[in-house]
Amino acid sequence: MTGRECYHCKRWIEAGEAHDCWATTEAALTRDLSDNLREAWERLRETAVAFGEQRIYASLNSIMFSRKACYFFVRPKRSYLEVCVFLGRAVKAPQVRKTVPASKIKVAHLIRITHRDEVEPPITDWLREAYELQDAVAASSGGRGGRLPNRRVSPRRSRLDMKRR
Repeated sequence: MTGRECYHCKRWIEAGEAHDCWATTEAALTRDLSDNLREAWERLRETAVAFGEQRIYASLNSIMFSRKACYFFVRPKRSYLEVCVFLGRAVKAPQVRKTVPASKIKVAHLIRITHRDEVEPPITDWLREAYELQDAVAASSGGRGGRLPNRRVSPRRSRLDMKRR
């Protein structure tokens, strides 16, 4: 009786057996979609693939689209597709249900899609803008890869810190 029980999925794992209960696929996440949602999903995916080189992968309950970082993801739900697009600005539009600051540079926009015909401008324009945002961020950071510059500590400040210790 060598092995263990996975604390996530509660399945018995034999000793030496490979196990990854978090692994999922696009097919598994989109398997139970209605015809309208499946067509909307396929159109979203085709639109994103047309932008250029990127990585598309499933992670837990989402399908991620990324270049160096994720620029949008889709969470398939029972009655809609929840799309989260990361833009460099906040957009006010009827399609956007909610905006949330995601970082100093990016704002997450939550959009619900229920039909294939909704995957058209302005949504496709926002997807392209999100895809191209990484190029703009890299250019504005001067090749630093988005990192902040090194901060120098003044000699006086470091002496004060030494006295406190």
